[in-house]
Amino acid sequence: MIPQRYAQVLFSLLLSGMMSAIVSGIVTLRTSPIDLTLPGIWFSSWLSSWLIAFPAVLVVAPITRRLVAKWTKPDGS
Repeated sequence: MIPQRYAQVLFSLLLSGMMSAIVSGIVTLRTSPIDLTLPGIWFSSWLSSWLIAFPAVLVVAPITRRLVAKWTKPDGS
């Protein structure tokens, strides 16, 4: 098990991995021929996207949380 103090980093790792996989998959399907090279093209695209997405999520998520907290109010207020 991973210690709880790493939960946010693990969340960011998984979220960025899944989101970049979905987006790169859609883009790859739209721009590449559907043949035996497609999985390799997608994997390369996904890996380079994830290398950008993971640090971006680490930076952007706290900013987004603060904005959401500022723009919303607790239930029952």
